[in-house]
Amino acid sequence: MPTATSTKHPKGLKFLFLSEMWERFGYYLMIGIFTLYLKDVKAGFAMTEAESADLYGTFIALVFLTPFLGGLIADRYLGYAKSIIIGGVMMGVGYCLMGVHSLPMLYLAMTLVIFGNGFFKPNISTLLGNIYSTPEYQDKKDDGYNIFYMGINVGAFICNFFGAALYIMLGWEYAFLAAGVGMFIGVIVFISGLKHYRAFDVKKGVAEGDMSFLKITLLILLPSVIAGVIGWILPSKILGHPLVGSTSTDAFIFACLPVIYFYSTLFFKAKKEEKRPIAALLTIFAVVILFWAVFKQNGTALTTWADRYTDREVSNPTAKATFSTLSLSQTLTYKKDSIPLYDEAFRLQKQDGVVQKEFNYPTYFKNIPQEKLPQENSTVDLWATNLTQSINPAWVILLTPLVVAFFTWLRRRNSEPSTATKIIFGVFISAISVLVMVSAVYVGNNGAEKVSVLWLMGTYGIITIGELFLSPMGLSLVSKLSPVRITSLMMGGWFLATSIGNKLSGVLSTLWDTYDDKANFFWVNFSLLMGSAIIGFVLLKWLNGIMKEYGIK
Repeated sequence: MPTATSTKHPKGLKFLFLSEMWERFGYYLMIGIFTLYLKDVKAGFAMTEAESADLYGTFIALVFLTPFLGGLIADRYLGYAKSIIIGGVMMGVGYCLMGVHSLPMLYLAMTLVIFGNGFFKPNISTLLGNIYSTPEYQDKKDDGYNIFYMGINVGAFICNFFGAALYIMLGWEYAFLAAGVGMFIGVIVFISGLKHYRAFDVKKGVAEGDMSFLKITLLILLPSVIAGVIGWILPSKILGHPLVGSTSTDAFIFACLPVIYFYSTLFFKAKKEEKRPIAALLTIFAVVILFWAVFKQNGTALTTWADRYTDREVSNPTAKATFSTLSLSQTLTYKKDSIPLYDEAFRLQKQDGVVQKEFNYPTYFKNIPQEKLPQENSTVDLWATNLTQSINPAWVILLTPLVVAFFTWLRRRNSEPSTATKIIFGVFISAISVLVMVSAVYVGNNGAEKVSVLWLMGTYGIITIGELFLSPMGLSLVSKLSPVRITSLMMGGWFLATSIGNKLSGVLSTLWDTYDDKANFFWVNFSLLMGSAIIGFVLLKWLNGIMKEYGIK
């Protein structure tokens, strides 16, 4: 007998979709200009490539580490709705404060965003899973997460156009302010839809055998802070240099150890019937770390590629007029041996900690062959670098309906792969995407010449397919496989894996300038992803066996 599961979605979906869309509008607007702002000599903080990549990696790592804490508090004490609202307000304030040009204020703003995301991110994903928990909708959960994921990327796509226009016309502070406004709109939308998901906002409380919040604070959180401080100081004192890249990386690694220990105790102390599902989830978390390590280089290495090695000139008259009208382009004046008019393009170097500016022509002209250079005092229009941040979400918007339709077609033929299988194939497909950038390096003669933006579009297109196989499916898997009493906590575990991968992305990106042959940088990324995919395929039979045992696809 036909049921509503084939056509309907819960009414709460559209409110959660729009809430997440506006939240991601703010986040990706901010993150799309973050490293550009940090490296800006004139109006930013004059950081080098390595310094900005390290801070970026640490920031986005902590942003995805705090969902562990936010999920725990929501599960036991606040519930999901209150946590989402608190987190959204904190992030909105944080984005606005980033526009205040002060390093202490920047760190305060980052802290608000870090903890705000911890309250918001795992709990809106868990609440979405809850509204699909009734028999009428449970078979549509994967599709629901895909639609929800599309909302994320609608926000991520449109935000960069606002960000580019605002920082070009008015300055960085107005772009950050727009991010804050977007976040506040998301909170308002969420509150307006409360009646559709209030019944699913159920606090789980503390079950027998669970650690109390005080105990977690004393045995996990406090040791994590202490371990982070030790990691910041000790390796450099003993070795004379950081253990892995920078002191912030050492601190992050040390700080993660107590949290990883906590998740391991969930397995060892779980009831017999809960052990295998928890083991499967922890395994998936480990496999996807390297996916995030490569994927999150969109804000560092791939932004650098767009800025320095991609042909961004707007030559078509119609396109030039359009970009100029929308304030999405900037004009450079070519002056061979004098100070350029475009101050932000100074080449930044540091010697003994002192900023050095290279007063030559703007860096954009550095890798243009002599015969293709413009005439003295002529100008060129370039589209804003951060617009490349919209390529990935544009692909998500285009490809999500196709991916959903593909899996629906397989489902009707009883051939749909398991959620775990989708995730592992997502890692494999993402590895293939890196080969596009290897080819781009060879075509551009290792950066000696600029290449078409089509190379970035190609690599983003392929990795987006991998992302759609992996990211929304990961959220769905956690919702399906987690023991009910710790669902949001395990959602925090998914974001912990994302956090570790994010930090690793920053570590990898700090090595960009150390590779004379940029192809080797991308070959390392390919090797890491392919190795992770191979491990996943080896474990897939075991993972699918656990899912089948518990009646989960």
